[in-house]
Amino acid sequence: MVGGIFCDLQKAFDCVNHNILLTKLKFYGITGKTHKLIKSYLEGRYQRVVLNNNSPDPCSNWGGITHGVPQGSIRGPLLFLLYINDLPQITNENSKIILYADDTSLIIANPNPKNFENNVNKIFQDINRWFDTNLLSLNLDKTHYIQFVNKKSSPIDLNIRYGNKKIANTFTTKLLGLTLKNTLFWKTHIDTIVPKLSSATFAVRTVKPLLSQNSLKMIYHSYFHSIMTYGIIFWGNSYYSNAVFKLQKRIIRIIVGLRSRDSCREYFKALKILPLQSQYILSLLLFVVDNRSYFK
Repeated sequence: MVGGIFCDLQKAFDCVNHNILLTKLKFYGITGKTHKLIKSYLEGRYQRVVLNNNSPDPCSNWGGITHGVPQGSIRGPLLFLLYINDLPQITNENSKIILYADDTSLIIANPNPKNFENNVNKIFQDINRWFDTNLLSLNLDKTHYIQFVNKKSSPIDLNIRYGNKKIANTFTTKLLGLTLKNTLFWKTHIDTIVPKLSSATFAVRTVKPLLSQNSLKMIYHSYFHSIMTYGIIFWGNSYYSNAVFKLQKRIIRIIVGLRSRDSCREYFKALKILPLQSQYILSLLLFVVDNRSYFK
């Protein structure tokens, strides 16, 4: 049995405690002048609030900021990752925590149904205690659980709680732009991106009389290709991906001015655009090359 808990942190970047962060940086060996530089970067910031017009004072008093890392910066996500870097240490052999910035997910596996439910609840209690200790908190209304199953079995409705709050059991979730289904079929994700690709196709059709072929190719790559290739290594070999390929052929026909029934095979080569399946194979090859040391 395999299940996943997909966590939603409440205002994660805003709740990073500066004292805890600086202590962790020292633990990781960031000391001396570098530590002082980061400390000066975090400290010495103040804010105040503009009050209601009916208030005798237009603004509140200035208050020092003791929490949060600047958002929209390069350092902000890096400091947050260092802040939560020790979270995976609380897991056991039957569970794994996956971190990507403030997206935290847990994968739990156990062949015994009773032990599986106990393990899911235990790891969920452990991560909540870790968040409480580090002055972070989960939004339990948006945190949910998925049990991954095959098409012949049905998920168990687990009672996963923290305090008096139960998290929802669901069949689909969004993870880093991908729509995951509990059966790991990709129809739901493909149904999500098809309308976006259709909008891109319509946009190219609309501006075609006004732009050159090179300009249309630029629109294709920025508006269509970027959506089509995102996560293609997961869903590119799915039976349902044919709907995406049909849209890709349609937009190629629009760019080169073909009729709807005309073959566009040669025009993929002329435009130097890979068809969907070739793009999927390329993604697999690049993945293997990038991870060749891991496979060894």
